[in-house]
Amino acid sequence: MNTEVIRADAEGIRRAAELIRAGEIVGMPTETVYGLAADALNAGAVAKIFRAKGRPADNPLIVHIADESGLEGLVSSVPEMARRLMRAYWPGPMTLIMPKTEKIPDIVTAGGDTVGIRMPSNEAARALIRESKRPIAAPSANTSGKPSPTSAQHVFSDLKGLIPLILDAGPCGVGVESTVIDTTGKEPVVLRPGAITPEMIRETLGAVEVDAHVMKPLADGESVRSPGMKYKHYAPSASLVLFEGEHGRVVREMCARYDAVAAAGGVPAILGSPQDDFGQRRVFTLAEAGNAEEAAAHIFACLRELDDAGVTAAFCETLPLEGMGLAVMNRLGRAAGFNIEHVGGPA
Repeated sequence: MNTEVIRADAEGIRRAAELIRAGEIVGMPTETVYGLAADALNAGAVAKIFRAKGRPADNPLIVHIADESGLEGLVSSVPEMARRLMRAYWPGPMTLIMPKTEKIPDIVTAGGDTVGIRMPSNEAARALIRESKRPIAAPSANTSGKPSPTSAQHVFSDLKGLIPLILDAGPCGVGVESTVIDTTGKEPVVLRPGAITPEMIRETLGAVEVDAHVMKPLADGESVRSPGMKYKHYAPSASLVLFEGEHGRVVREMCARYDAVAAAGGVPAILGSPQDDFGQRRVFTLAEAGNAEEAAAHIFACLRELDDAGVTAAFCETLPLEGMGLAVMNRLGRAAGFNIEHVGGPA
């Protein structure tokens, strides 16, 4: 199959919508990451997403709508907390878990009785949904388990020959997937952190819980309640180790680990800030020191650059688990298989 990359203008959106209505899959831009889009109500089309990505069948998909009227027929009820969150943060990088109707095929929800719904703020994404006249199921448009795509070229690198079309709207602004919030219980629960932070949710609703698996792996046999909850996800080919502790000591430890890998004939790298003292060692700039929003925008591109450079081992300092830092650490933690080491002792 030939894979064409075209601009996400009116003509491009028209062509992509024709493919969606015909039961095909296409690469779709959003403000978070690029998605792999199919008609959410067509089980055969959705199955093509799983085949193209190599995605496990127990990993549910998110359904995208263009406006609130798109909820009709997809969910059996809308909890009051969900309505309040919609008013505050839709359109935007937020997915709400709600009870589903029988209209949504089981393949979308991995057989579960709830569905994640999102209204993206990206204009091209909403235009595609409107032009398709279909709700769109769309996970990240990458090979399953690898870093998510934040540009059309990332999608092409992973899925060329597997999908017919990719809409190119430039780089994604947010850079990490949407916040997933379960609204079916007594209190909202963050299943996957993103740009809509727990602090923002608490300000809107007065309370919020963060699922324990945001920063630890699922145990064997535990069900996947949200995309992005698998043990290892977003991972580069290189091994990745995260370090927490006093900043100066962490920098020295990363330098020592880097030198050990280089001495053994490996290809090491550091994900960090160019402001830190790493000498002549190779640094991939994740963000200026402590800037979690910038780190979120760059994280997946940096992880892909490690692979492009043939890096075999990479080292990175942790960020505080607050604000956007929680989303960044969730992605880095899963990319590292939660290999997080504490650097103790005096500075």
